[in-house]
Amino acid sequence: MGIRQLPSQLINQIAAGEVIERPASVVKELAENSLDAGADRIDIAIERGGSRRIKITDNGGGIARDELELALTRHATSKIQSLDDLEQVASLGFRGEALPSIASVSRMSLLSRAADQSSAWALRIDGGEVLASEPAAHPVGTTVEVNDLFYNTPARRKFLKTENTEFRHIDDLVRRLALVRPQVDFRLSHNGKAVRHYPPADDDARALRRLAAALGQGFVEQSVAVEQEGAGLRLTGRVGLPTFSRAQADAQHFFVNGRMVRDRLVAHAVRQAYADVLYHGRHPVFVLELQLDPQRVDVNVHPAKHEVRFRDSGLVHSFIFQSLHGVLGSLRPGQDDVMRSPAPSETAAVSLTPPAQLRAPLSVRETPADWSGLYQGGAAGSAKLAVELAPAVADPAEAPPLGYALAQLHGV
Repeated sequence: MGIRQLPSQLINQIAAGEVIERPASVVKELAENSLDAGADRIDIAIERGGSRRIKITDNGGGIARDELELALTRHATSKIQSLDDLEQVASLGFRGEALPSIASVSRMSLLSRAADQSSAWALRIDGGEVLASEPAAHPVGTTVEVNDLFYNTPARRKFLKTENTEFRHIDDLVRRLALVRPQVDFRLSHNGKAVRHYPPADDDARALRRLAAALGQGFVEQSVAVEQEGAGLRLTGRVGLPTFSRAQADAQHFFVNGRMVRDRLVAHAVRQAYADVLYHGRHPVFVLELQLDPQRVDVNVHPAKHEVRFRDSGLVHSFIFQSLHGVLGSLRPGQDDVMRSPAPSETAAVSLTPPAQLRAPLSVRETPADWSGLYQGGAAGSAKLAVELAPAVADPAEAPPLGYALAQLHGV
């Protein structure tokens, strides 16, 4: 077979294989376009786990009428214009592949009104081909409706999971977006039923209510705030206490400049920070965002934009490790002021020190080297540190999975 140019529709379908893995991928790309357009309210309506219908409406800046068809062309974007722009991308999208890729494997409608236009305009697309272009009624913003995803690529459709499984992926994605963009109102429905609503959070109390809605009240009560800055890096968010760990690493949310990422360097730095306080086989729970100059991170690594590459990976690893290690090392037993975290409806103090009825008596004192009956440590002939622990009086069945901290020595 000789070399020949592929048809544009086939090119878009090949690109869709890299960008659009499942319905949640469609939601991610479209919701990120809405965020880049400045939307502060995004409504997401799903049917049949997204395989039948995905409808996303935002109140962003909209798309001008004469740019609607151009938006369906591969590598057409308003985000970058030059290599310099690519090396300091601040937006979530920049490749110009999402809309044409989605349109090539679905029956899609694109309806939008720009702020400077008196009316909206709509396109109907089938398998990447524009069937109609007509005026329509719509407030400033954009609505994208994706029907029958993968209808023309049956091999891809066969790999979709059950309706509930696909919707769980979408639900998890919207949860992550709500965590990193607290000022945006997110609404999610499935098969006509409202499932999630994350109201915008403009103060600390609302932010904690939103965090509890996304990750549960337990995380809010058993986590501490992180806010560290240095070397041009800023790390913010919350980390769970060691006793609030999980058997799987399925509750770890990390963002870089507002972008959801999965990064081995970050995962290793967090794991090292918890190494001294977390039982082997357990995984910490956290929501963290790293902010840095866009020029110091390369986001053009993977078509789905899940991965990034730091230009100074050693510095980033050290900063994350030291920031979290310092926070975790400050959690001394009995220091309620360090652990205090207001719950959504009231102030709740959380401490590593167990309630009085569950504590065992503890005494720590300097003792001579020949002292007997106690744990002893130190150099021979010098005063030794003795720690005496009486048996706990609580029912072991009532203790947390890893038990209670009885003592902490030298920050370890």
